[in-house]
Amino acid sequence: MSKKLDLFSPIQIGTYNLPNRIVMAPLTRMRASAGNVPTVMNATYYEQRSSAGLIITEATQVSPQGMGYAGTPGIHSQAQIEGWRLVTDAVHARGGRIFLQLGHVGRISHPSLQPDGALPVAPSEIAAQGEAVTYEGMKPFIVPRALETEEISGIVNQFRQGAKNALEVGFDGVEIHGASGYLLDQFLRDGTNKRADKYGGSIENRARLHLEVTEALVDVWGSDRVGMRLSPSSTFNSMSDSNPKDTFSYLVEALNRFNLAYLHLIEADEADVRHGGTPIPTKYFRPLYKGTLMVNGGYTLASGNAAIANGDADLVAFGKAYIANPDLPERFRLGAPLNLPDEATFYGGGEAGYTDYPALSQLS
Repeated sequence: MSKKLDLFSPIQIGTYNLPNRIVMAPLTRMRASAGNVPTVMNATYYEQRSSAGLIITEATQVSPQGMGYAGTPGIHSQAQIEGWRLVTDAVHARGGRIFLQLGHVGRISHPSLQPDGALPVAPSEIAAQGEAVTYEGMKPFIVPRALETEEISGIVNQFRQGAKNALEVGFDGVEIHGASGYLLDQFLRDGTNKRADKYGGSIENRARLHLEVTEALVDVWGSDRVGMRLSPSSTFNSMSDSNPKDTFSYLVEALNRFNLAYLHLIEADEADVRHGGTPIPTKYFRPLYKGTLMVNGGYTLASGNAAIANGDADLVAFGKAYIANPDLPERFRLGAPLNLPDEATFYGGGEAGYTDYPALSQLS
């Protein structure tokens, strides 16, 4: 009888043979320097976590317009390109593999974060609830400017150029941030998209931007080095959809034609239920998606192994566990205790709560 697959089973992702199925999830940490430039400190942080089967970086804006949080990195200036090269060189020197997550926040921004104090852009003039994280502190979200139809090709080109810059830097691939209430997700869901042009109305129209961005990045990288992240159940950033099962089923099936490196799905959490979301287990999409499926959301060693063994997923991404445990695969393999993350240091700051969590080798 063959051994059941688990988190420690190797897996082929496109041209890459990953030594395990433990993925470092993209984690916004807001520690880029002035100009949204990655630094040596960021390189150290990712290098420490190089034993992951795959690292996915924090969300990285493809243009100044795409910025939504103070201290987040970009991939649109020469200084940022040089900063990210510190990261890829460090991870590769340790034998790791790293994809850059490319994103645009859309309405989840503020004029103080935008070039020339412009309004944030979105599919429709609908403000998110809550506050933006600016350099001057928290400020209420405002009503965004709806993109003109002829502007949307420019958004696709921002992603395309970001992908080209990531290729120049030496990343192993890219992930499209199509989730969590940011610009692509805003176009997809009818709670935020009230357009009457070819990007609004029907599910096919609302999914158009996801697919156009995917096609652009596949043109740059090839299909087997591009991933897509979606959040079918998420209410984060005041997102909603009248029929999320149909909306996301259409997009998931449409992505099959690209033969991507993977599809990355975020599970529903308690906040999604509390805010009126419709929880859809990621295994609902397993029969619909023909390629490699990554899941993310509160998984443990036991539940991650079960998801792999049962065929519900091919890869499992871990977030908070990776913040506090740079050597997470080794701790899982040995059944060792996990460091607990300090939530007070999640966003912004310096090395404290970022590069100073000890590995097991430092405790012996």
